[in-house]
This record gives sequence, structure tokens and C-alpha cells, in this order.
Amino acid sequence: MPRFSVVVPAHRVQGFLRPCLESVLGQSFGDLEVIAVDDASPDATGAVVADLAAADPRVVPVRMDRNAGTGPARDAGAATATGDYLLFLDADDLMAPGALAAIDARLTRTGDPDVLLFDHERFTVWENVLESGDAGILAAVGPDVFTAADRPDCLGLFPAVWNRAVRRDHWAARGLAFGDAPYADLALATRELTGAQRIACLDRVCVRWRKRRSGSLSTTPGPHHLAVLDAYEELFAEVTEPAQRAALYGQMAAVLMAVGEDRLTAGGEAAFVRRAGKLLTAHRPAGWSAPEAKEALWVRAAGTGSYPRYRAAMGLRALAAGAVKRLRAQRHGLARAVYQRYYRMRLRRPVDPHLVVYAAYWNRGVACNPAAIYRKAQEIAPHLHGVWVVGRRDREALPPGVDHVVVNTRRYWDVLARARYLVNNANFTGNVVKRPEQTYVQTHHGTPLKHMGMDLRARPAVGKGMSFGRLLDHADQWDYSLVANQHSAEVFDRVYPSGYATLPSGYPRNDVFYTAGPDEVRRARQALGLADGTTAILYAPTHRDYQREFVLPLDLERLARELGPGYTLLVRAHYFYGASPELEALHAAGAVVDVSGHPSVEELCLASDALVTDFSSLMFDYANLDRPILVHAADWAAYSAARGVYFDLLSGRPGETPGVVAHDESALARAFHSGEWADEPANALRAAFRLRFCSYDDGLAAERVVRRVFLSEDQLLPYRPLPDRHPAPAPASSDPSPATVPAP
Repeated sequence: MPRFSVVVPAHRVQGFLRPCLESVLGQSFGDLEVIAVDDASPDATGAVVADLAAADPRVVPVRMDRNAGTGPARDAGAATATGDYLLFLDADDLMAPGALAAIDARLTRTGDPDVLLFDHERFTVWENVLESGDAGILAAVGPDVFTAADRPDCLGLFPAVWNRAVRRDHWAARGLAFGDAPYADLALATRELTGAQRIACLDRVCVRWRKRRSGSLSTTPGPHHLAVLDAYEELFAEVTEPAQRAALYGQMAAVLMAVGEDRLTAGGEAAFVRRAGKLLTAHRPAGWSAPEAKEALWVRAAGTGSYPRYRAAMGLRALAAGAVKRLRAQRHGLARAVYQRYYRMRLRRPVDPHLVVYAAYWNRGVACNPAAIYRKAQEIAPHLHGVWVVGRRDREALPPGVDHVVVNTRRYWDVLARARYLVNNANFTGNVVKRPEQTYVQTHHGTPLKHMGMDLRARPAVGKGMSFGRLLDHADQWDYSLVANQHSAEVFDRVYPSGYATLPSGYPRNDVFYTAGPDEVRRARQALGLADGTTAILYAPTHRDYQREFVLPLDLERLARELGPGYTLLVRAHYFYGASPELEALHAAGAVVDVSGHPSVEELCLASDALVTDFSSLMFDYANLDRPILVHAADWAAYSAARGVYFDLLSGRPGETPGVVAHDESALARAFHSGEWADEPANALRAAFRLRFCSYDDGLAAERVVRRVFLSEDQLLPYRPLPDRHPAPAPASSDPSPATVPAP
């Protein structure tokens, strides 16, 4: 029997669940079980539970047959528990390091009480840490054991079930359960204390409570928040001792203010104020005063029970806040104001149900996932009209016949205002307002190895010049976020926290790796002038945020010399950089072929026999081709320290390292000459890497997006089983004289 059973209910938390469970499993005190309850989640939550359960026998997976809600999921977990003590942890929160050891020590010292209360802290997406306000009461108790009658102020602590450990025998003897009513945990938190014979406290932060921006019960406005009034009506009917009622009243005032300020829809606000006014008046203790001026104002306004009076009082505060916003708005320039005025006029026009606006790589042209979706829509949804957004310098490179608009022109603002669908792998330029009638598809443009989104706040080399407020504003506009694998789904959900739906479609740009045949491979090589029998190595180094100019990480002249005849280096510099004189000189000398300006990286992949990269996300896409990948990792330590990474690319573990790792030019050349680049160990690593990161890529990604988003089909096309996925043949098998080609 374990000491602790930690129950974690989980629904649509694929981006937060793994860190949550790992914060428990990584505790120094290991005598525990983690009961992870998948509440019939439609995302990859169940897959995360399965992964961790397979890796650690202490994880006990429980699957609900239908989405029942947090309360029933917690009850299911508690019924499965076998530990001495129950702890409940929300799936988006974290257990602080050393918490379980400290909890166990205090429980032992106090003779295993019925309930142990401990402290918590809140943290926001900005990593702002807010103290709970409970530390004073917890510290004042010290090591004493008490009842709620002895210390009624314990009822004034934050009413949650995850800031305490409850003896499982006490839980069962009291018949405690959550049920399915909203705010049931609030009432249960009080009943745990009023029914306990022995309570103890621990003045230590044991839980880090994540304040979500969206996606949770507390952040979703709606009539379900009226249930908080039912919970307090029941509690005041049960709690009769005056001192306890006074502590409960203080708790209620704070909770009702939090609910009343930002969790109600317009239709429910009046009913909430009327009922809250009765509770605040009927149960107010003599001499009670709010601890803060803000709370005092709210209680006075709501305590009248009059919605008009409440709105008048709250309106004065809102008026002051609005004045500040208006002053900020005046800072915009005249030209921007003119365009924004025109844009606002166009926003009044009806949405065109057949108009789709596409953009890629900050308006650089027809490329990446949006391009693949555009082409598939032309094929199976020809009633839709696509318009591409481009910059002035890039419009000349557009394919013939592509309708387009230039950024910040009148037509740009016109189509953005009226389009039914917006598709982008980055962000639209300017202050774009997404109308309720519009659907925004964020396709992204890679699988994250390096830190992204809000994780960059801790990386000054990258995030110093970023506006994270604008980043969150952009994420709030998305309706769909495309992913190629579960890893991306988890990371994006966490680092771009908002209310969009993750679409596990695969990356549309990778469809060509499964639809291309030997003819397409031959044509791609011929277009690059690759001779039959040559081994083409695509070298694609990534961008380094701490370098302002492009610096070749490899001595390409030396590498070409050591490789010798029969090999051709195709060098693709990152698009963030301009022309490289060094690379141009190597190209002119015939040492390498500079393909930095080639319009399609997918065609370059098809033409190549192998990929050499450092830390570029191209490796995740290239893995679809099931061709050798070699990692040049000379500056991994500097790169991972400056940018931050989500896993150790050089670990050698299956699913993390895609193939041979080399630290210099000689090691790369030896890998090719010795055959190590494509031997059995390298192939095994590549297979595991492909299994993990190409799980949704099967050649049908663009069609999934078009059918789900544009044609409103409910179900995604099923994935082709991995054995049935046949990538484009390698150049050796496409070559008319394959015997002359070095075999991979």
C-alpha cells in the first residue's frame, strides 16, 4: 500500500498533463501512485497517460467511458486509490519539488491526522507568481493538531481540494464525494475540515496552481458559475457555529467577487447579483470588513442585490480603465489610422463564404503548409477562391495566375475583413480583427525542438525583442492549430495557451513525400543538374538567434574535399538570412550547389539521398522520406543553452536522435565512406524517430484540413497504417542506372 495516492483528472490538457505528472513522479519521496483519469478527452491526453504508464508502473491509468466532468473523474480516481492519503492535483498544475517528502514528514510528526493543509502559489502565463494569502494562518498553527472548532480561521483558507492531503479512511468514513455539480469541490473542501477530528498544517508551498487563460471551468464564462451560490447556501445551512460562519463568510466574499467580475455572461450577471446580494446580506457577521478596498467596493455593490446599482458602481471603475486605453490608442500614426478606419468600414460588410486568405513565412509567397492546403482546396473545394498575401519584394516570384494582395494596401485590408477563412503559418501583418464568422487556421511551419512561444520569456537571446502580449493576442485568434505529431500538440498547447482546437491532421506540406513517385524524384534531380550516380547531400543549417549574420557552421570546402568524387553538397541557408558571400563563392568555385533561393524545400528533399543538419526542424519533415539523417552537432551546448530545447537530440535514445551524430567535417565524411550513415544502427534510430514525429503524416494531411475546415466534415480521414505508407523512392531506386550509385 503506497503512502500517497495522487489523483489527477484530465480532459483536453494534452499540453499540460505531462509536466504535471512528471512533477509528481520526479518527487524525491517515491512511495506513491499516480491515478491519471482520462475523462474521455478528445485530444492526446489519453496517449500521454499511456506513455507515462508504460514508462513508470506507479502511474495507474483510468479511462472514463464518457466525458463526465472533473468531479466524477476525481471520484473515479479516489475509488481506485490504495494509498494511505489522497491528494488531488489538477492536470495543468505542478507539484513543487520536495513537496511529498515535506508532507510525509509533517504527517508523521503530527500522528497522521485526518487532513493536512499546505500552502500553494499561483503562476500566470507570464510566470508572475502570486502568493496564496494563506501563509499567515498556516504558520500561526505551527505543529499543533486541531479541529475546525478549535481554529475556525482554517475555513477561511482558499477552498480547494488540491491544497491538502486527506487520510483515505477519513474520506471513506465521511462518505465524501464530488458528484457532478459545478463548484462541488468548494463545498467538499469545507466539509473535509468540519468533519475532521484531527487537522494539521504545513507552512510550505507544495502546489503551483497554473492560472489558465482559457480552456478551464473557471475561465469559461457561462451560467454554470451560478452553482457557486448553491454551494454557499448549502454550507451556511450546515455550519452553525458563529466563528466558523464568520470565516466562511470571508471566503465566500472573495470567491463571489472572483466569479462576478469575469466569469459570467451578460444574461447571467443580473441573476447572480440578485442572489449574491441576499447571501452577502443574510450571513454577514457583525463588524465584518473586507481585507482590501477592491473587495470592499465589490461587496458593497453586490450586497445591494440591485443589478442597476451594481452596474453603476462597476461602471465607474471601468470608465477609469477605459481612459487609459484611449490615451494609448492616440499614439498610433496617421497612416495607420487611415488604413484602420478603412478596415473598420470593411468589417461591417458581410463575410464572403467562398473567400480564403493565405499567407506563409511573414508574406514571403506561396509556400509551406498553406500552399499545400491551397492546392488541395483547388482540387476538392473549387467553389472557394484563394487570395495570397505577399510583401512588395516577393510578388514578382509568385506562380502565374495566383491571385494576391500586397501587405497594407486597401485590398489587403478588404480581403482580411471579408474572408471566411484565414490560413497562415505565422502571423498576419497589422492589427487584424478576427470576426466571429471567420475561421483562422494556424498551420505552423515545423516541429519544435527549440523552445517556442511563451517559453522564450526565459531566453533573453531570443525573447528580448518579442512582444509576448501580441503573441498571445495572435493565439487568441486561432480556431485550429495543425500538428504533425503528439509532441507538437503538447508543446503548442502549453506555449500558445488559448482556446483553439488542435487538429492532428499531419503537415500538408509533407504530403508530397508520399504522393511523389520516381518520375518526380528524377525531375527534381535533373532540375538541380545532379548527375546520375552522384550522392546528393542536402545540408540545411538552422538559424541561431545569437548570430546577426549567417555564419557557416561547417567548413564546406573541406567537407566537399574529404567526401571526394561522387558526392554533391546542396546547401540551403536559413531564410532569415540574406545572401552569403562565402556561400556564393563556394558555389561559383563548384565546391557546393547553393540552393538557398530554391522555391521548394520539399523538392530539394526529394532530390537528395541524405540530410545533414544541425538543429533545423527540417529533420522532422525529412524523416517522412525514410532516408538517412546526419546531425552535425559542434555547437549543441551553446545552442541548447541559448535557445532552450525540449529534448536531447544527441542522447542516442530511440525517438530522440535521428541517426549518426558528427562533430566535425572529418567525422561526417567518414560516416559516408564507411557506410555508417545508412547502417543498421542508424536505420533503427531513424525508424524510431519517424515513428514518433511523423505519426500523423501519411499523404492525406491537406485533404484532412480541407474536408474538416472548409467542407465542415465532422470526422477526420483515418490515418494510413505506418506499414501502408510508402514514401517517394530514394534517388538510387529512381535512377536509371542505380548500380552506379552508392547504396544507402
